[in-house]
Amino acid sequence: MQRRPYIKKEIMKRLVIVLFTALAAAPTYSQQKTISLSESKKAALAYSKAIKNGALGIESAQADVLAAKSAYYPSVQVVGVGAQGFKDFISPIPPLLTQGIDNFYFTGAQAMEPVYAGGKVRTSNELAALQLEASRVRAQQSTDSVLLLTEQKYWNLINLQEQYKVIIANEHLLDTVLKQQNDLLASGLIARNDQLKVKVQRSKLLLNKSKLENGRKLALLDFCFYTGMPYDSLLIMEDTLNASQLMLPDPAGPDLTLSANTNYSLMKMQVSGEKLQTKLTKGDYMPTVSVGVNAAVAGSVGNGIGSKFMPLALGTVSVPISDWWGKGKQKLKQRALSEQAVVNRFEDVENQLKVGITKSWYDVSDATKQIAFAIENLAQATENLKVSQDNYASGLSSITELMDAQALYQEASSELVTALAGYRNKAAAYQFMIGKAQ
Repeated sequence: MQRRPYIKKEIMKRLVIVLFTALAAAPTYSQQKTISLSESKKAALAYSKAIKNGALGIESAQADVLAAKSAYYPSVQVVGVGAQGFKDFISPIPPLLTQGIDNFYFTGAQAMEPVYAGGKVRTSNELAALQLEASRVRAQQSTDSVLLLTEQKYWNLINLQEQYKVIIANEHLLDTVLKQQNDLLASGLIARNDQLKVKVQRSKLLLNKSKLENGRKLALLDFCFYTGMPYDSLLIMEDTLNASQLMLPDPAGPDLTLSANTNYSLMKMQVSGEKLQTKLTKGDYMPTVSVGVNAAVAGSVGNGIGSKFMPLALGTVSVPISDWWGKGKQKLKQRALSEQAVVNRFEDVENQLKVGITKSWYDVSDATKQIAFAIENLAQATENLKVSQDNYASGLSSITELMDAQALYQEASSELVTALAGYRNKAAAYQFMIGKAQ
């Protein structure tokens, strides 16, 4: 069947205009309600249960610090005992005791302060302060984790939004081709097979469109749950994916200082905590010296028998001698072994963190290269689509070749969007790894 080239050329001109106008403008979603990345992070930080639990952990650790400080002050206790017998405890002994004694009371007060306790008081305070600092680091870790996950969910939604724009643009293209095919078929200028090929391509695209819409709704629901915002199907992310906004990785290599890495800080604190625990254990087998005062009164009611409060200064010394070669010696050995195990584990964790940071840096580097390849691939696919359109308009190629070119163009556009979104997620992960989550 003979085709008319001049009609085809006019059709292809219109297709080019439709395609690139759709790609540039396709709004896809209502612009009435948008949210920025900074607003998303602010909402997530305010809502996060993990951050709230981190604050509770700090408050609990502060209470431990106050409790440890109280050991520096004297311990005071008051004791009172009273007894009433059904018979006399002591029968009358005239003339010394004219009445029997059938009751008895005792009241005493004592204040003791440790002078030396094997360093346990000081060590306990150091350990409590260390645990407070660790609680603060864990709280910061929760904050950084929330920032990372929020950013990743945010860019995932943008990826879906941009992918939707790609589909809409190609849907416009296929709709225009199909309309022209209908006109040409009605005029008897093409075979029905040409029209069916366009319909099959369009059906595949509509299926992908439906899957993408449902995937976006699910991702948006997850995003709203995580940030504590009410779900709104019309909510869209404010940003777009732009290759000009890339931050290339430092050519000098990854930042392996670990000074800002929270996992590294916690592991260092664990080593320090083990050393303090060893000191506490040693303190259990050191002499203990305490001084204090004691005063007491005792007597019997109704007999005129009693004493006055008599203050008494006292001191105590306790030396656990046998523990040094018995059970205590084995406990000290266990503590030393436990401390060494933590030191060994710290060295492993340090190496693993450096490997993880290096891998994350390479991921960012690879992501930038992937974007460059995707841009080049899209340029080639765009040129290929234009050539296919011209060839089809001139009668030099079939509708199958044009549909193949359109599919390659759609795939290249989608791959560029995926590469840009992937870069954003990998860059955020690298910043998290080096302790610079924002």
